[in-house]
Amino acid sequence: MTIYLTVTSIFGFVLTATLLIRQLIFGERIKMNKRVNDVVGPSPTSVPIRQQELSFPLYHRAIKPALGKTANLMSKYIPVAREAVLAKKLIEAGNPGKIAPRELMVIKYLLASGGAMLFWFLAQTLDKNTSQAILLSMVGISLGWLMPDLILNSKIKRRKEEVQKNLPDVLDLLTVSVEAGLGFDGALMKVVEKTKGVLADEFVQVLQEAKMGKPRREALRDMADRVGVNDLSNFVGSIILADQLGISIGNVLRLQSREMRSKRRQRAEETAMKAPVKMLIPMVLFIFPAIFVILLGPAVLQIMKVFGS
Repeated sequence: MTIYLTVTSIFGFVLTATLLIRQLIFGERIKMNKRVNDVVGPSPTSVPIRQQELSFPLYHRAIKPALGKTANLMSKYIPVAREAVLAKKLIEAGNPGKIAPRELMVIKYLLASGGAMLFWFLAQTLDKNTSQAILLSMVGISLGWLMPDLILNSKIKRRKEEVQKNLPDVLDLLTVSVEAGLGFDGALMKVVEKTKGVLADEFVQVLQEAKMGKPRREALRDMADRVGVNDLSNFVGSIILADQLGISIGNVLRLQSREMRSKRRQRAEETAMKAPVKMLIPMVLFIFPAIFVILLGPAVLQIMKVFGS
């Protein structure tokens, strides 16, 4: 027992002495590094490279490189026209996932193959014959092939609707900023600071391209081509024309803002006018049958009772 107490005491004394010496020698440096890390964050060199790689999502570490290699192998079998169409769609959708057109084609091929195998396995599980299994596999191929296009078209539609909805408010802010004395680039910067969304991101890209030496009119035209909204294209055309002719940009912005608000009101009225027509389908299919059952059911039962007797 005495030996155990002696060994424990010696171990505790050595540990305490080591910690005290470490605190005396490196204490100030540790506190300073901790304070610097709290203020500016850890330096990239302090984090091991392996840990930095593992901090990225699985998509960036494994899936996207595999897609890129497969796309390079299949580049000979992808039509150039189809690749150009997909590239335009990806740009209009905001390039979700930062994927290339060839990588999207690889995803379509993989989903089509996976859909075919899944539906074939389902047919075998349900004991279907060969012709039915082939038919189900064709359905799986169609669903897998069309699914990326449907998702991409949905993203494009939401993006364009957001631009059409927010454009009048953004033009109001641009008008106020320009009339307050800011230049057009400064007004764009103010919009970027005060708003979020697709237009703010596009304006950031326009400002970055302008800083890199690209002419502002070309940057604005590229923005209109990327978004693909007619209202934004008209606005960009008016700004470029005003810049070329020396017209006051404030007046142009005010007129454009008024026109955009009028168009947004007209779209809202058009949507409201379409609502009664769209409501006819659920009313005819679901509401009217239930009403007929409630109103005519007792009468039908009474008639059947009278003529049955």
